Amino acid sequence: MTPDLTKQVLTATAETVLARRYYLKDGEGNVTETWETLARRVANAVADVDKERKNHKQLGEDFFNMIYHLDFLPNSPCLMNAGTDLGQLSACFVLPVDDSMDGIFTAIRNGALVHKTGGGTGYSFSRLRSKNASVRSTQGVASGPLSFAAVFDAATETIKQGGKRRGANMGVLRIDHPDIMDFIIAKEDQNRFNNFNFSVAVTDAFMQAVEDGNEYELIEPSTQEVVKCLDARMVFDKIVDLAWHNGEPGVLFIDVANRDNMTPQLGDFEATNPCGEQWLLPYESCNLGSVNLANFVKNGEVDYDRLKKVVRNATTFLDGVIDCNRFPIPEIAEMTLKTRKIGMGIMGLHDMLINLETPYASEEGRALAGKVMRFIRDTAEERSIELAQEKTPFPAYDPRKNAYPPRRNAALTSIQPTGTVSMIADCASGCEPYFSIVMMKHVMDGDRLIMVNKYFERVARQEGFYSEKLMSKVADSGTVIGHKEIPPRWQEIFRTAQDIRPEDHIKMQGHLQQSGVDSSISKTINLPSNATREEVKLSYITGYKLGCKGLTVYRDGSRDHQVLNTTDGSAKEKVAIVSERGPAKQILPDTLNAKRYRVKDQYQKSVYIIVCFDENEKPMEVFAKFPFDNRVDLKDKSTMWTTTCRLVSLALRFNVPMDEIIKQLDRSSGHMLDLPAQLGKLFKSFLAGTQKGFSSICPECSGMLRFEEGCETCYDCGYSKCS
Repeated sequence: MTPDLTKQVLTATAETVLARRYYLKDGEGNVTETWETLARRVANAVADVDKERKNHKQLGEDFFNMIYHLDFLPNSPCLMNAGTDLGQLSACFVLPVDDSMDGIFTAIRNGALVHKTGGGTGYSFSRLRSKNASVRSTQGVASGPLSFAAVFDAATETIKQGGKRRGANMGVLRIDHPDIMDFIIAKEDQNRFNNFNFSVAVTDAFMQAVEDGNEYELIEPSTQEVVKCLDARMVFDKIVDLAWHNGEPGVLFIDVANRDNMTPQLGDFEATNPCGEQWLLPYESCNLGSVNLANFVKNGEVDYDRLKKVVRNATTFLDGVIDCNRFPIPEIAEMTLKTRKIGMGIMGLHDMLINLETPYASEEGRALAGKVMRFIRDTAEERSIELAQEKTPFPAYDPRKNAYPPRRNAALTSIQPTGTVSMIADCASGCEPYFSIVMMKHVMDGDRLIMVNKYFERVARQEGFYSEKLMSKVADSGTVIGHKEIPPRWQEIFRTAQDIRPEDHIKMQGHLQQSGVDSSISKTINLPSNATREEVKLSYITGYKLGCKGLTVYRDGSRDHQVLNTTDGSAKEKVAIVSERGPAKQILPDTLNAKRYRVKDQYQKSVYIIVCFDENEKPMEVFAKFPFDNRVDLKDKSTMWTTTCRLVSLALRFNVPMDEIIKQLDRSSGHMLDLPAQLGKLFKSFLAGTQKGFSSICPECSGMLRFEEGCETCYDCGYSKCS
């Protein structure tokens, strides 16, 4: 069938993301591709694996159609690199870290090679001997896993992944490692290990000890001897406390994952990729792709016939990616070709449910999501069995140990982050609900631009409750819940991530896991800012009981801010000086709440912005701190920033309306990363009511990053830490 290339398939945002991060460019940085030519490049590169087969050209057309029309999209490295000289198409890798200097620095070298080609890496540091354990070769003592993790972090900081994808790592330590307490608190200081997600590998034995209130054993890796016992509930409470604090560490249920290890003869799982959805053996890689469920609703029902065709083609495509891939190191090529794992995922789940008029947080919604995921998994397995017959099963298939039919791929499904990919497809990320339905975006001269979810706008107009006033109210409140103009039925259907109870997030993840996910799921369990530690604990326990293989929780507003000084009740009341000459200037108490924020200037140098707040969370003072203040060549720059901060602080204390301050900052900004732009972005977030404190700033455009799918993504420019 000839594709309809006249139909506009991309939004303006998608084109911006593609031009910025995906389209090929010439030597002068000019874009040389369109969406059509990119889709052709990727489709043909993978189809050429089977160019000796009769249906080679038709295969290329099938691949092109599903990519071009956004029915299925492969992971970012495949879109970026397929058909190019680089040719590295995998998103995620796990590299072993052996307990020797040679093993450690081999892993660092291999990780650098992976990052250079656009991949993310997972490392387990569980093999490394604990801090102060003896080292016979030197008659000294070991420095422990965290000291070496810092070296991995520094190496990743140096490699910028060719300017397209920044390095991302998962660091894992087993719960029974002697250094586990140091690992749990390692990211309490958010200026450390910024290129890592940290997760604790939790065993069944530990979870049982937590339930029973018992101690459990810590085992020295170098000797396999028990060196200490800890109270399991105390350790679990510490994990919960730090997760409540800023979302890290996450938890990985390692025994649950290994029970589903399809090739146990090759070894055990030790770690996952950076976002936790893909369990891999040492040196394995995985090729990921996502079916866009938003495109498979027809006449109020799931179009299973068309879905089956796309999933079959996507399975063939992902298997072909393995054969046309150029792996960063020989060990990865060897291991990947042994198991041929693929990760078929989904995006647009919330879109599908909205179009079926089914609330995400309902039992009906979970049942429907599970049914669709099971269908995708069964269809992928059916096609993988056929591919094994047409070609060969994956080489590590052992009929004596594998109680399933011979198939082409050892693993078939996972649900990965789709941050920038779902922006291209204009749908909700992965299996997440929408983060917002109506957003307020500030543009030049202080104007506000209302951005309304396409489905919500359609329903609101059809049902007769659309108005600009209502859209503005929804944007200001951040939710459709509680607006009397919106019928209760639609309030439920358009609940967003923050409106959905944590237990409903977990139930959705558990239902998908049990229904049709071989590996794992990258999903964020959203908690409100006032959530308690007990609610975090309940989330972990519930997820474990539901069969989840890993969990990430995020309490709203908890990440990337640090209280420098807190009010202790003894501070003086705020006093205003009334002057006959003009407005009142507020006198500030001796102690104020403050939050520090690290940003990058246009030269990629770190600058710390510190904002002080009154008791109502209103900004009152702004400071800029330069780690390089003493550099002579930057003296003028530092002075300019300091002067700007003083003037902004003065305006705040004289109660100048914040939108007027923002307007002047926008007019003064000469670069998207200079101080006026940085301050303008921060103040806009307060004016829009979208933040309680600061969330992360995008390192590329200074937009606000959203934390979802265990990852941070900028919906202004398409930057994603993980995808």
